[in-house]
Amino acid sequence: MFVYQIDKELSLKLTEVNDAERIFKLTDQSRGYLREWLPWLDMTTKVEDTKAYIESCRKSYAENKGMHTVIVYKNEIVGVVGFNEIDWTNKIVYIGYWLGQQYQGNGIMTRVAKALTDYAFNHLKLNRVEIRAAVENHKSRSIPERLGFVNEGEIRQSEWLYDHYVDHIIYGMLAKDWNPEN
Repeated sequence: MFVYQIDKELSLKLTEVNDAERIFKLTDQSRGYLREWLPWLDMTTKVEDTKAYIESCRKSYAENKGMHTVIVYKNEIVGVVGFNEIDWTNKIVYIGYWLGQQYQGNGIMTRVAKALTDYAFNHLKLNRVEIRAAVENHKSRSIPERLGFVNEGEIRQSEWLYDHYVDHIIYGMLAKDWNPEN
């Protein structure tokens, strides 16, 4: 079982099926807020949908292709973060994340993204960490910017969100440039 302690109040834990009810409740409570930037909300309408997601995450982890964790803040699950894909051939990992609306503004996601980036470089020995965010999603974009990631450009119409495309900014960090003191 993967558990990664970030600090006294914050840790990451591999998603488990018994987390499904809490993750679904958190998703449901933040549905309107999350729907602006995440394409899967309309397909997550019951706890069973969240269980299926968790099972796919567990399979990805078992196959060493990804790692999805819950964010545990003060002993409560408050969001999800992980390596959506691990490209072992090119030594690249792609981080994705979301946080329940009521937990915004506590520095949680910055600490989490920093810890995962550090983990990717120092434990997995990868060379590159990438984070993508919609151009207009300023809260999500502020995370890699705060951590010193390089804005490497914009991908036009990168993602379909319900009824329109959004452009994405790609942020990258290389192992040789990583400074965990940022």
